Amino acid sequence: MALLLGGAHRIGKRTAAVDASPTSVKIILSRKGFDSSVGGCASPILPDGKMLSLPIPTSVDVLAYEDIRAPDGETCADLIQHLLGSRCAVLSKRAHLDPDLLAGARLRRQGWRATLGQIGAAAGHLKNQQVGPGDLFLFYGWFRPTERVDGKLQFLSGNAGFHAIFGYLEVEQVITAPTLSGLPPWLRDHPHAIDARLRKRTNTLYVAGDTLSDNRSIPGWGTFRFDERLMLSHPLMSRSRWRLDRALFEHLEISYHAAAAWREGYFQSYPRAQEYVITADAAAREWAHRLITGSKQWTL
Repeated sequence: MALLLGGAHRIGKRTAAVDASPTSVKIILSRKGFDSSVGGCASPILPDGKMLSLPIPTSVDVLAYEDIRAPDGETCADLIQHLLGSRCAVLSKRAHLDPDLLAGARLRRQGWRATLGQIGAAAGHLKNQQVGPGDLFLFYGWFRPTERVDGKLQFLSGNAGFHAIFGYLEVEQVITAPTLSGLPPWLRDHPHAIDARLRKRTNTLYVAGDTLSDNRSIPGWGTFRFDERLMLSHPLMSRSRWRLDRALFEHLEISYHAAAAWREGYFQSYPRAQEYVITADAAAREWAHRLITGSKQWTL
């Protein structure tokens, strides 16, 4: 199989595919969404299994939480109010909807496709790792299961949650240091298209293709319903201790991690980075392929 190979530079019409040799293909484990320090809680696994990554709050974005649609006719503001109650001061801020993976989360212009933005040190790290067309982001975050009690969403007691993969995006185009006029209309309301970020030289957009490059029947981005295979955390340990398959990953370069990250029975993930870039071989690409094709997706 040839997961992640190929890709194309385009905005609008498809142009020629970009070659990517197997040795240059990357899988990026990218941490997103609420956590204990940013947002104040985990993102919810809804009772029907949908994994909804809550966008982090910022002071520079323009999108309100009540303007982001969620399943079952609710908004992100509704869910945050349920989960945090009187501690929901986060709703006084704006939402950084990035990665932007759900078509129905807000009004869209024609031609919309999923996009991830990065800036500063995180963008520099991805650039230094030569992340580009054909590479695959696997997005993960802190998640907790939820239940409905008297119509109100709440976290299941006794479950502190875990790191889990909630979505993916295969890169078709990388746009660096964009100008607003240079972006297509459908991309101009992305968080990384606002003035505060457009002024930054490191501002970068990673745009998905319509489908996976090796399987045109599968979208080039998506969000998952929970399945235990999506769990990164070891079920009997703290969430930063992962159950990566040692035989599959130990010989591969994983950015921010040295050989000492492999411990007896677990992989100790580095806590202070957004992206861990894996230089993938055929077996790792096959793992990512199975993860995507074997997981149930959902959308709005």
